[in-house]
Amino acid sequence: MTSASAQITEEMTWGAWLKEHGSRLLLFARQQTRSQADAEDVLQDALVKLARKVSEGRFDGGQAAWLPYLYTSIRRCAIDLGRKEDRRGKREEKVEMERQHETGGKFDPWFDSDAATEETRGYLEQGLKELPEKFSEVIVMKVWGERTFAEIGEALEISQNTAASRYRYGLEALRKELAQARNEGNLSL
Repeated sequence: MTSASAQITEEMTWGAWLKEHGSRLLLFARQQTRSQADAEDVLQDALVKLARKVSEGRFDGGQAAWLPYLYTSIRRCAIDLGRKEDRRGKREEKVEMERQHETGGKFDPWFDSDAATEETRGYLEQGLKELPEKFSEVIVMKVWGERTFAEIGEALEISQNTAASRYRYGLEALRKELAQARNEGNLSL
């Protein structure tokens, strides 16, 4: 038997094995994690680890030991993921507390100035949320991030000119939104 045909036979065996045990492993992973997506990720990580060990010849016990190995691996991967998410949550909570302290508890003080009224601020914030992301992210990076178009282009992996044009198009869309609100009498400016 050639190595190519041996590999095909092994892959078919792997596929059949996974078809037989995959749903049970996913159910176990789901019990160990906080969401279906996390369960799928954890199961995939465990399967990749097993496949690497098998292909490198570092796995002892043969196919009969795959299932116990995967249950252990899924559990460990789920614990690691949970710890990582907990650490990230604590970091985000700390940042949010610092932001609230700095802003006096205001939710999104992007337009906090004497020139911008609450009404205008609300329209601008809503307008930014409704803009296509490619425009709003450039505006936010330029205005509140105080980044140059070159820095924005590098961060978003676009040209400096593309960043500048997205900024212009986004601002124009916001201007139209404010003009429309003024014309409809919804804005007192």
